[in-house]
Amino acid sequence: MRRHLLLVLAPVVAIALGALAWYFIRMPANAALDPAQIAATQAAASQAIPVTAGVAKTDDVPVYRTGLGTVQAYNTVTVKVRVDGQLNTVTFTEGQDVKANDVLAQIDPRSFRATLDQANAAKAKDEAQLANAKLDLQRFVNLGEFATKQSVDTQTALVRQLEATVLADAAAVESAQVQLDYTTITAPLSGRTGLRLVDPGNIVHVTDPNGLVVITQLQPISVIFTLPQDQLPEVMKGSASGALKAIATARTNGQALGEGTLALVDNQIDPNTGTVRLKATFPNEDYALWPGQFVNVRLLVRSLQNVVTVPSSAVQRGPDGTYVYVVNSDSTVAMQAVTVTEMIDGSSVITTGLDAGARIVVSGQYRLQPGSRVQAGAATAESSGGT
Repeated sequence: MRRHLLLVLAPVVAIALGALAWYFIRMPANAALDPAQIAATQAAASQAIPVTAGVAKTDDVPVYRTGLGTVQAYNTVTVKVRVDGQLNTVTFTEGQDVKANDVLAQIDPRSFRATLDQANAAKAKDEAQLANAKLDLQRFVNLGEFATKQSVDTQTALVRQLEATVLADAAAVESAQVQLDYTTITAPLSGRTGLRLVDPGNIVHVTDPNGLVVITQLQPISVIFTLPQDQLPEVMKGSASGALKAIATARTNGQALGEGTLALVDNQIDPNTGTVRLKATFPNEDYALWPGQFVNVRLLVRSLQNVVTVPSSAVQRGPDGTYVYVVNSDSTVAMQAVTVTEMIDGSSVITTGLDAGARIVVSGQYRLQPGSRVQAGAATAESSGGT
């Protein structure tokens, strides 16, 4: 019986011993508990993570609101003729800067000058008749009781009639002079001329729809832009203390094109877009702004005084809100919840959770967790997002 049992168990024991031998032969080298490798792993785990560090600071922060705007000429005038006639000369060149009252063109004045001469002649004739009528009236008055009352009254009425005629003649002379003046076409305002719409030699009419030229006033110049309706209260509050500064910047590279002031807030909000239109005026000394140009307008609505600021790249967002990594004295980091109210020009304004002077991680946060050891390098101006 015992011999039979040994015969049965012998193959099982042999198989178990073979399997154990195969495991030890094939076991990977890194599966062994090597103390040196364990130490190396622990050293790698405790190695400092390189990051860029900065310091929270106290600063005055201007608060801007930015909207998309379109440049418009401050004034635009289509110069038209006021009398009919032949256009003799055009004295301006296309694209020329003109001043108010500069001569632009001349219509043939001869017929209008003749009309003025006729009006002056008629006035002179009536003035002579008036002078004679006044002398006759004086003679009747000097006769006293020898002149009838009817003759005096009749002569008095004639004098008044001739006086009215002379007044009408004076009005006719003035009208003829105005018509003659209209033959000289002058610039109604200072600005820049566009394309010439009529060539010399053409007959021009008051009813012509196109006019002679379009003058646009470029200095100063206006920009119409929009802001969300939610920003209107702070705009109105800021405007109450004076004109707000506006900065026009290029759409592509953000280059500043000019500084001006807010001139107008529209009297209604567009219900379709929920925005309000505003108008800013710019001196435009260097002609950087041009009618029809699209620009961004940054409106300075207020200024925050002595607030804590950090580079915006330092602010992280998690399930519980915004936070920053604070670098402790032992070069470890800790998560610090903060409240951000404004993010302007690469800087974030911190109202709660952080004091000025605290060291923070500006970049390299993706490998960090609370308690991580860091090797902090100084932040450059670009990485810190300083204004």
